Amino acid sequence: MAAFSFTVPFTRGAVGGLSPLFIGSARAVVAALLAAAALAFTRQRLPDRRQWARLAVVAGGVVLGFPLLTSYALTTAPASHGAVVIALLPAATAVLAVLRGKECPPRSFWVMAGVGALAALVFASLQGGGFGRLHWSDLLLFGAVLAAAAGYAEGGLLARELGSWQTVSWALVLASPLMLALTVVAVTQQAQTGTAAQWAAFAYLAAVSMFLGFFAWYRGLAIGPMAQVSQVQLVQPVLTIAVAALLLGEELTWPTMFGGLAVIVCAGVAVRIRLDRTTK
Repeated sequence: MAAFSFTVPFTRGAVGGLSPLFIGSARAVVAALLAAAALAFTRQRLPDRRQWARLAVVAGGVVLGFPLLTSYALTTAPASHGAVVIALLPAATAVLAVLRGKECPPRSFWVMAGVGALAALVFASLQGGGFGRLHWSDLLLFGAVLAAAAGYAEGGLLARELGSWQTVSWALVLASPLMLALTVVAVTQQAQTGTAAQWAAFAYLAAVSMFLGFFAWYRGLAIGPMAQVSQVQLVQPVLTIAVAALLLGEELTWPTMFGGLAVIVCAGVAVRIRLDRTTK
């Protein structure tokens, strides 16, 4: 989570000189090169046909969906705002882990998961100027949450078979032709004239957020239970908001702090209900 906490602020800092399409796609291309080198050097066996299909879910969630959706959303949304909406991710990951694992948590779990979603929706509406005035960036952030949750849940299960770093590496390799094509489109459409700081942020997004950070994350999910491990994500929005304030100079407003607290509490209660049921 420490590694991922810099993702939203660095994405926000990189947009402008670098286009959101370039940031979302080229970071995956760079990470895929690192992944391919690691897989070749260690002579990893190829996944079977069923595993390739599941890797497509991982790739669609964490290689394609989350990076691109957040890159476009953060062209207008502050990093602190994005962090609060993305605080729904722990509960969303737990929900998809339940569905994927065919488990039956108590009704209270679903109630709190719904309350958490409503809390995030209310926060985004108020930040956007009132109810009924959600910005398109908020919808993109909600989509990013769903994409990442799907990639986390399936990736956590798959990591038990392939290994943690192998799972993200094969997902990157699988998505690389599409991401390379999108990178070419991005370069053709707009000259990437980022500053040194923006390119440094991009390098972090490619090497750490897109690749190295998943080594520990998928390993933790594989050890599981995934709902318990996903609880660690609750510290991410707090760290992200702090990083945004320090690096980007974003103001820590009362709505942001209270909104973040509300979403984190709801997500935490939802996950704790799931844990209580599974540990009895």
